[in-house]
Amino acid sequence: MTEAIVAPRPKPKSARRRAREFAVQGTYQWLMTRDTVNNIDLFIHNSTSYFNKCDEALYRGILFGVIKDAGALTKALEPHVERPLDEVSIVEMAILYTGAFEIISMPETPYPVIINESIELAKTFGGSDGHRFVNGVLDKLAALVRADEFAAAAAKRR
Repeated sequence: MTEAIVAPRPKPKSARRRAREFAVQGTYQWLMTRDTVNNIDLFIHNSTSYFNKCDEALYRGILFGVIKDAGALTKALEPHVERPLDEVSIVEMAILYTGAFEIISMPETPYPVIINESIELAKTFGGSDGHRFVNGVLDKLAALVRADEFAAAAAKRR
């Protein structure tokens, strides 16, 4: 008699992970269409039956913040990207915008959490090495924007 090999069930996504996924999807839609944030928000709400499982406050904070602060986020990201931003894939730009917004505007969330979440989003939605690119850019941004937190984390790793 042989035993069946059963793959482990994936861990359910947290409400915060779902919120970030929806924020990336909304940011992607905005980058593609330049539609209004209200129309994008309505579309995201109505496009899936599991929207109610996300942290809606986090989702709205990120999506509305990214679109409102896109110019400042672009300026914050540009020095850390070694090519023109218009050459970066739209998926990776959406992830960079959402991650950068959280790093800059949501100091209550530790930057390693934001970067790790962004890496996971890049693995899910981006190209094969997109997660490395996202990691590098957001790591450089965090070192600048959250210098004290960054230094403390680096000291802990030693």
